[in-house]
Amino acid sequence: MSSCRTLSNYRVALSAMLIGALALLTGCGANKPVLPDLPITQTEYRLDHGDHLQITVYGQDELTGSYVVDGSGEISMPLIGAVSAGGGTTDDLEARIADKLKPKYLNDPNVAVQVTTYRPFYIVGEVKNPGSYPYVDGMVVMTAVALARGFTYRAREDQFYITRSLDPDRQLRAANPDSPVMPGDLITVRERYF
Repeated sequence: MSSCRTLSNYRVALSAMLIGALALLTGCGANKPVLPDLPITQTEYRLDHGDHLQITVYGQDELTGSYVVDGSGEISMPLIGAVSAGGGTTDDLEARIADKLKPKYLNDPNVAVQVTTYRPFYIVGEVKNPGSYPYVDGMVVMTAVALARGFTYRAREDQFYITRSLDPDRQLRAANPDSPVMPGDLITVRERYF
């Protein structure tokens, strides 16, 4: 009879330890920060420093040419000087240039802006060749990993972090292999722990 009671006490103690361990593990997981997911679709492209632009002012050869958005987010053009480009779209920049040209220089300026070279993206962490790479339209995380010569043997191949360059908070966001990459993004390939 005492061996049955000992076995029963052993089972109760073992169950209590398992429940305590489970509660401890659950409690540890609850303190981890939950990262917001990236939006699935890409938004309209926003200009930033490092973008190379072809600006055409029709009928005005001296204003037409190649420009680079500088570190302060501006371009500098003849006659009108600095024009803010950072954070805006190509349509926004066309309107800003036209507004500065009329009516002092041109009555009805016709301006076109095209991105010729996007600013690079950056990839760090568990890839064979971390660094900056030229952006290609339509990129996803796996394309970026391929450009960085693939994963290291320690890489976690299904979960990543992305920090958007135009995010004022520079918030770390959860990503997956098919998440879109934008110019200026910082991709972090995580390390697996087993």
